[in-house]
Amino acid sequence: MPELTGKVALITGASRGIGKATAIALAAAGAHVLIHYGRSASEAEALVAEIRQSGAKADALQADLSAPDGPASLAEQVRAKLTTPLDILVLNAGISKAAKIEDHTIADFDNLFATNVRGPFFVLQQLLPQLTAGSSVIAITSIVAHAIPGNSGQPGAPALPVYASTKGALETLVKHWASILGPSGIRVNSVAPGVIETDMSNFTKTEGGRNLALGMQALKRIGQPSDVADVVTFIASDGARWITGATIPVDGGSKL
Repeated sequence: MPELTGKVALITGASRGIGKATAIALAAAGAHVLIHYGRSASEAEALVAEIRQSGAKADALQADLSAPDGPASLAEQVRAKLTTPLDILVLNAGISKAAKIEDHTIADFDNLFATNVRGPFFVLQQLLPQLTAGSSVIAITSIVAHAIPGNSGQPGAPALPVYASTKGALETLVKHWASILGPSGIRVNSVAPGVIETDMSNFTKTEGGRNLALGMQALKRIGQPSDVADVVTFIASDGARWITGATIPVDGGSKL
């Protein structure tokens, strides 16, 4: 297991799914985890209690990262908690919408970009003073930034044009951030999950969706949040010290 004792990690959108699994994995590796949530207060507090019961350190922080002032609010809370630098920043918070082009509204489009692109950009911007040489920033993106699940019109295949474009935009930001922050010794990478079984993933809840996922994967099971969390934990550790500006697929060998 990677060694993160004495490190401090902030995970956005950490009350459930991939964010929750990541918080648990980072805490198990020794990190003090700051669990950000938007609306799921009870889930976040339950996760804090679970991690503390295991003997690790955890705190919950609330902010609406889709709101213009959300990232600044979160950064202020982080600064109030810390007397040390922020070693690990996991930009996980995001929303999804599966719909045909003609079924997207302007509000849908703006909300997806506000949460999935603007939010991470300004969270990083606001927390730059807390990052230092050796800090690791990890953005959670998606296979859909690179590949279309299934084929157009195939039963069970989701239409994700706007969601996919937000994840593509985030991966572009990761490359620019890695180049800009590299001279300061800060690494920036993205982890791109494939189909993962989470509360947010309707894709895994139907027989057609599961069959479609298994049909496009080399490994014949549905991915779990812990599959992603373990990779994030490695990328956050010193074992990945020579990796930056990369997108690591965690997708069971999808669309090979």
